[in-house]
Amino acid sequence: MKYRVSMMAVAMLFTANAGAQPTFGNPSPTAGSSTSQQANAAADVAAYKPVEYANKGKRGPDLVVIPGEIKSNNATFTQKFGPNNVADYAELELSQANFGVLERSNLGPLVNEISLAYNLGDPNKARQTMQIGKLKTTKWIVKFDILKAEQISEVKEGFDGRPVGSLLGGLIGGFGGHAAGTVAGSVQTREATGVWLIGMRYKIMDATTTEQVAQGYTEEKMEVGAKGSSVMGVSQSAKGGVGLDTMVQRLIQKSVWDIDSKYK
Repeated sequence: MKYRVSMMAVAMLFTANAGAQPTFGNPSPTAGSSTSQQANAAADVAAYKPVEYANKGKRGPDLVVIPGEIKSNNATFTQKFGPNNVADYAELELSQANFGVLERSNLGPLVNEISLAYNLGDPNKARQTMQIGKLKTTKWIVKFDILKAEQISEVKEGFDGRPVGSLLGGLIGGFGGHAAGTVAGSVQTREATGVWLIGMRYKIMDATTTEQVAQGYTEEKMEVGAKGSSVMGVSQSAKGGVGLDTMVQRLIQKSVWDIDSKYK
């Protein structure tokens, strides 16, 4: 009897654990420290957050996302991002919003033919391509373009205590002046903030005619900052901000929210 009860308890525990989301430990040697808490608090702000799309309960049209254009000349952005990165995020969010997304990975070489037909606005080529397999049910072709990605401002400021330390040492004199000058001269502070502006356009095209059904534009500011201080050999520094990956994903989310709200 005890054995049966124990087996039932184990089974119940296993069932409960099977339904729980996996959790992971933190092997960092600074876990739980003040620096860890500050860094994690900043990371939590930048972490991915699902969007509750207004019409998620309604099935959206079947569509294909084709790679868009990156029109920014900023080397930092273009080295990190290409059209396929943006399209991957778009497929994810459009699926979350309950659109019928036929992923590019399932289309193979056809992606290039589809992209060419719709970028050129060639309805004959489009009709020919859309008669193949699962593409027959496709209603929309959607693309997301990065029209702007540039750092628009940067501000730096800081304080160097060495001149003040020398002045205090000379004015006060003696041991007291030396001590005051040493403390003041050891003070170093610095702070810098940069702001980017990133803009995204989406286009929805009719899968049969290649004509534009709708378009929209949205942009977001991205702030990146760093600060540090040092007094008598004790230093403290911090840096962070939302990264380019997160910014692109947030712009995709805003664009998909717009599509879900207006065009389903």
